[in-house]
Amino acid sequence: MTHINAGIVAHVDAGKTTLSEAMLYQTGALRKLGRVDHGDAFLDSDALEKQRGITIFSHQANLQYGGLSLTLLDTPGHVDFASQTEAVLRVLDYAILVVSATAGVQGYTRTLWRLLRRYHVPTFIYVNKCDVAGADRATVLQQLQDELTPGCIDFTLSEADAPLDEAMQEQIAVQDDNLLTTFLDNGALSDQQIQTLITQRKVVPCYFGAALKMTGVTTLLDGLTRWTTTKPAAATADFGAQVFKISHDDKGERLTWLRVTSGTLHPRDVVLDEQKVNQVRVYNGSRFALSQAVAPDGVCAVTGLTGTYPGQGLGITPDAAAPRLQPVLSYTVTPENVQVHACLEALQQLQDEDPQLQVAWEQQTNELRVQLMGAMQVEVLTQLLAERFNIQATFDAGSILYRETITAPVEGVGHFEPLRHYSEVHLRLAPGKPGSGLVYDSACSLEVLGKNWQHQVLTSLGAKQHLGVLIGAPLTDAHITLLSGRSHIKHSEGGDFRQATWRAVRQGLMMLREQGQCQVLEPWYRFDLIVPTTQVGRAMTDLQQMGADFGTPEAVSDTQTRIHGSAPVAQMRDYAAAVRAYSSGVGQLTCVIDGYRPAHDQDAIVAAKAYEPVRDLENTPDSVFCAHGAGYPVAWDEVPAMAHVPYQK
Repeated sequence: MTHINAGIVAHVDAGKTTLSEAMLYQTGALRKLGRVDHGDAFLDSDALEKQRGITIFSHQANLQYGGLSLTLLDTPGHVDFASQTEAVLRVLDYAILVVSATAGVQGYTRTLWRLLRRYHVPTFIYVNKCDVAGADRATVLQQLQDELTPGCIDFTLSEADAPLDEAMQEQIAVQDDNLLTTFLDNGALSDQQIQTLITQRKVVPCYFGAALKMTGVTTLLDGLTRWTTTKPAAATADFGAQVFKISHDDKGERLTWLRVTSGTLHPRDVVLDEQKVNQVRVYNGSRFALSQAVAPDGVCAVTGLTGTYPGQGLGITPDAAAPRLQPVLSYTVTPENVQVHACLEALQQLQDEDPQLQVAWEQQTNELRVQLMGAMQVEVLTQLLAERFNIQATFDAGSILYRETITAPVEGVGHFEPLRHYSEVHLRLAPGKPGSGLVYDSACSLEVLGKNWQHQVLTSLGAKQHLGVLIGAPLTDAHITLLSGRSHIKHSEGGDFRQATWRAVRQGLMMLREQGQCQVLEPWYRFDLIVPTTQVGRAMTDLQQMGADFGTPEAVSDTQTRIHGSAPVAQMRDYAAAVRAYSSGVGQLTCVIDGYRPAHDQDAIVAAKAYEPVRDLENTPDSVFCAHGAGYPVAWDEVPAMAHVPYQK
């Protein structure tokens, strides 16, 4: 029997949860077919999901169909909860991407496709709502091939076990040059060869139907049974697992959701530091069964662990890369019926489930702040505080989360020498590729600075969030290299090198600031705008005023036109309301995060923030030297001349 973990992903309202219900009902896992709009969908079990008719949290279900054993992971469809969807993608064998036949490839569909490509998840596509007037199967398939991949091929007419016709085999074969040669020589492809192309993401089987009417669901299940394969067994029996979700059950028990990647997980196993697993739960919707052993590739939730987080690797499995989709808005939270510390504790528990909230108490402004994706997440967080913690809270209008980078290389130096301490660090800061984040390495000889001290420097670089010196925003897209340093055989300690390292980063940034080579970055949206054709002129004028980049408008129907492109978040974040107003509620705007670009109004942003980097004592650019048995501070611009290791100008 083939066992796979498959996730269902989609742009909101494409019918993702409806398809999940249909698959569960078709396979006998459900006796009654639930509906999202009726609030009785099996996988939308949370009260908030029932109220809003959308998936907010990821859920698990299990089904069997013929020779297929499938663990199904339903994911949120709204872009504001995309971080949860991204976390699930890391533990999938396959994905089912649901596309609406009437809406086609939408903005968030493209984002999901890029994420599926990033995590190398083989994908099946189910085109839903084909029964709706105006749905055109050929048009949608062509759009899938044009905007996602030419490997999108219609598999709907393929029978469960019958050989594929020659034309379809040829269409599959042309997706791989080597296989095309084999096909031309032999005249046929084996199922195994096609399975391999699907696993390599060169072929994406597409199925057409209407999940609400159970059309095309059996064909999709047949396709999953025939064209998927069980992941090869792990090469080791050592335990490993990938965490993809943290939640709390209705009794407040903390749950760590994970996929076992190698070995076997049992209750009472020690999997993190000295923490033991208590219960091992295998969920099916809101219900669960206790398990005494979960084999490789099994998905479960465990109790007894603290400090776990989405993306964490347990055992021999490494941590996953940082999520691509991150919040770009910061909100001030004001509790109305409790003290601030009570609200802070509640938000910290919610942050335990979603680390990207980045809950913080800012002492300088006496503000409680969280980072969110958008308005829908604000509404849901407000309800969660009220229903789970009985806290009434309001959120302000939100502000943009900027970042900073550098545009030229520099050598930064930090010296830390209070009495009986000693360290000096020289770092090269250089611009990195857009979207690369911060990269650290060493070019320092072990004869100059010992291995242990170099390790301390590199560890210290990754131990905190480095801030830029223009507005105090997080530093990104920079390559930091350890060039040189010096230790003292008697007085150096690990903490000394942490101090010298952090000061070296800031000292280098201050030098670049003086040279005008620091840069503020602002977030951009990738947008998909559909408006009445009569309003295209108005829309294009608005987009031009926002400084947006966009392509030629495309006809969606006789009365509607689509424009897609990208624009600064600061300019577009409130535009959805304007679209609804001037289009009389017909227009639609979908926005997804599209990375960071140089801010269009950097001078105004810097002036408004009025950030003074030398007064930020937690991120000081100054150094500490020693004379006459006492340490004394030295301003950042005087440090190079006083450094004990020659400064390379």
